[in-house]
Amino acid sequence: MTVSFELPNDIEQQLRVAFGDLGQAAKHALLVNAYREGQISIGRMAETLGMGVIEAQQWLADQNVPMNYSAEDFAADCRTIDKLFPNG
Repeated sequence: MTVSFELPNDIEQQLRVAFGDLGQAAKHALLVNAYREGQISIGRMAETLGMGVIEAQQWLADQNVPMNYSAEDFAADCRTIDKLFPNG
């Protein structure tokens, strides 16, 4: 899918200096926003960016994007650990 939009020339030039490839920068920004809003999972975001999940977690951390990890996620992980390691 291709998405395009118009920018004033001066803003385009300024952003090119700051970000280089504007198409890639726009893709990253859209995916980060979708992740922050809970619209896509980190796995789907990583896949779309051609990264592994751990690499995507680090990439998000480098950009100061918090993980979408709720108390319910933590509780589910604890239950899984209890099932896998019942005597732990």
